[in-house]
Amino acid sequence: MPPAALTEEAFDHDAALKACAHGDRDALRRIYERESRHLLGVALRIVRDRAAAEDVLHDAFMAIWNRASSFDASRGAGRGWIYSVVRHAALNKIRDSARETRLDEPVAAHYDAQASLALWNNDGDELSRQAALGRLGHCLEALEPTRRLCLLHAYVDGCSHSEIAQRVQVPLGTVKAWIQRGLRALRECMQ
Repeated sequence: MPPAALTEEAFDHDAALKACAHGDRDALRRIYERESRHLLGVALRIVRDRAAAEDVLHDAFMAIWNRASSFDASRGAGRGWIYSVVRHAALNKIRDSARETRLDEPVAAHYDAQASLALWNNDGDELSRQAALGRLGHCLEALEPTRRLCLLHAYVDGCSHSEIAQRVQVPLGTVKAWIQRGLRALRECMQ
């Protein structure tokens, strides 16, 4: 028998799961060391994204740890149970991400800015707000005029990036880059 086959039979997944059910962290570590590479491959084939597959694997091992007591050897092999936990976690990730509405970075930044502005308006005293506005005006003035205009169109007028590109007559990618760099410059200036 080849050495790989011997080690395959030498590991008792059922016993390791029972040990996990009794709080043996070392048993979970042994399962992870033994199977994580293969389980990551299972998750990756389903979710098709390395970072998401790593999240799935983490969630699956948390589930294995928390639900090890529900493993019943009379209903199937421990190794199969472990793989089914990972498979279900990956499928749940796909279902959950299908329900999510993804925002591109500039749109997310716009919503973050609106939320920050609302919080700022509801928090603090008028003197503090006036002082911060003075700094903001100073920081805005330090920006190149066309870039400043792009930021104002985005965050004051609520224009989309494509609308801004039409208004200032520059390519869409340039507008996006200017807005990102402008926001970064404003953050640095306001600190």
